[in-house]
Amino acid sequence: MYSEFINFVKDWYQTDQFIPLHEPRFKNIDKEYVADAIDSTFVSSVGEYVTKFEHELGQYLGVKHVVAMVNGTTALQLALKIAGVQEGHEVITQPLTFVATANAIVHNNAQPVFVDVNKETLGLSPAALSRFLDQNVEKRDGKALNKETHKQVSAIVPMHTFGHPCKIKEILDIADHWSIPVVEDSAEALGSMVSSQHCGTFGKAGVLSFNGNKTITCGGGGAILTNDDKLAKKARHLTTTAKKDHQWDYVHDEVGYNFRMPNLNAALASAQFTQLKEILRDKRYLSNAYRFFFKDVAWCDYVREPEGCTSNYWLNTIITSGKRERDEFLKAANDSGIMTRPAWQLMSDLKMYKNCQKGELENAKWLRDRIVNLPSSARINV
Repeated sequence: MYSEFINFVKDWYQTDQFIPLHEPRFKNIDKEYVADAIDSTFVSSVGEYVTKFEHELGQYLGVKHVVAMVNGTTALQLALKIAGVQEGHEVITQPLTFVATANAIVHNNAQPVFVDVNKETLGLSPAALSRFLDQNVEKRDGKALNKETHKQVSAIVPMHTFGHPCKIKEILDIADHWSIPVVEDSAEALGSMVSSQHCGTFGKAGVLSFNGNKTITCGGGGAILTNDDKLAKKARHLTTTAKKDHQWDYVHDEVGYNFRMPNLNAALASAQFTQLKEILRDKRYLSNAYRFFFKDVAWCDYVREPEGCTSNYWLNTIITSGKRERDEFLKAANDSGIMTRPAWQLMSDLKMYKNCQKGELENAKWLRDRIVNLPSSARINV
């Protein structure tokens, strides 16, 4: 039943060896940039490649400020903090996401609240969000307060799942009505757009990840994106240990973080960025091939980019007709040396988050039992 898929993937990647889910692609330019950073001796959080990467990425995304950081989790943690999340606050997000989304909220001593996702986009559902707010939140003195816990809801974090843009404009409209800032988790969505605007640039702030399995990588790495001058200044200050600018003196005016991206990582990020266009092109070739392959398959549906959006197809995804079909496919593919995986466990099912407040999660639970991610690397030999 699944042998055709196995043969297709092996033919595409032209190998009988193990095929990972998403491996990075490196060329000579990557080695050249890293060697140049080493030769400069500026390998920590000070160096020209940090500035270069932030500037070029900002121009590409059409956003005023990019603050490069050590990883996407710390980027989200700081983005939430500078957006106004404080100890004892609540942050609404989706249960279908990587654990870093929820962890970043808790790192601010705040509490996640889980609201259902949309089946089409796999991201936060505007309908479920609006319903939850109407039923559970009230406005008082310009704040959105949870009627059950009496805590302030100080941010909403939608996530662009597997690189597919969520219904971010509808989410922003709802958030604006409730005066709640939106911080976009765009960790997986570099190169994805709604109309002609890049994911991560809609909310008060957005974040990207450059982890080893992302569209471009520098080993770790992340970034805060914002058009707000004050937020960007605050982010740069806090992520460099809150050190006041001075030629030689060390004065720190609040508790800061050592979260800035090292120059060595930024050199690799800059080199990877020069290849982004062709990587996205190659990934779209693969997505078109998958879409054609699965068009007449009865036991699953291939997840395509939402209407009016451009997806980076970070992880190609199918939704099987049921959990049994999902598990059979996972076993057949992985037994053949082709890495596939299910979706993450829902955040609301994890022991540390199972007691958090949540709305009805019908869609998230349905998707949890049916999602399979497929090999999605840009081919090395292209």
